[in-house]
Amino acid sequence: MVQLIDKDINTIEVKEWSGLHLLHFIGSSCSQKVRIMLNLTGVKWHSHPVNLIKQEHLSEWYLGINPRGLVPCLIHNGDVHIESNDILIYIDKNFNKNKLIPHNKLEYISKELKFEDDLHLDLRTLTFRFTVPTFLGKKDSKLLELLAKDRTIRGQIDNHKKNQLAFWKSYEEQGINDEQARISISKFKEAFKRLEQNLKKNDYLLGKDITVLDIAWFIYVNRLGVAGYPFQKEHPNLYLWFRKLFLIKEFAKETIVPFPVNLIGSLFRATQIIKGNTIKKIGSF
Repeated sequence: MVQLIDKDINTIEVKEWSGLHLLHFIGSSCSQKVRIMLNLTGVKWHSHPVNLIKQEHLSEWYLGINPRGLVPCLIHNGDVHIESNDILIYIDKNFNKNKLIPHNKLEYISKELKFEDDLHLDLRTLTFRFTVPTFLGKKDSKLLELLAKDRTIRGQIDNHKKNQLAFWKSYEEQGINDEQARISISKFKEAFKRLEQNLKKNDYLLGKDITVLDIAWFIYVNRLGVAGYPFQKEHPNLYLWFRKLFLIKEFAKETIVPFPVNLIGSLFRATQIIKGNTIKKIGSF
């Protein structure tokens, strides 16, 4: 569990916040899964949107809350929690009567959430290759300099953001090339094969009931479905599982994006199809 200590937090006003607060962005995959968890618990929480398009997550104010510059960030009575999967576990432990993490499955679920989290940069790679126009994706170099400053997590200099900075530097220089996309697609193919096998014999990923694993993977499947991944053809059980979850309002409403963003994304994807630059082609489906 990544809970920051006082010396990590430079935006000190948040230490005085009472209740449950979520700093998040509507289109962030990690924010979406935390909001689904909050929806399912029914707990009251305060919303603090952080606009990633305007790069508000790289502001001195936000970096003073989460030194990694990532959303979401949960603040509970002044305590700051970062890393979305840790936040899911925290919410389930402290606010959820209908547990989505069975006590006897915590170790297994934690391992599976780590597996899912290890694919996050691959999700970003495919998102920025197939769904986001380059002009929307590039980061302001001065703001990246702010992110690069040494900051602490749990009192220690944080090296976690090196991968982030390397991603944005590469994206600035060359975008996302075919080989990068192929590698990420290949990783997801293998992951989805595992999930497909689970769903041949189970209603949900861990059995007959929804768990936090369903929340986490629902968001990945939704994002890659938008990117053009052929789930119905390649992983029919996973496709049916997704459609079933999509009928649940607490899940479905978190996949909605604002009309302007949806329009820009739709036009971009249409252009990619015309050019033959699709996830199906690059991934050799």
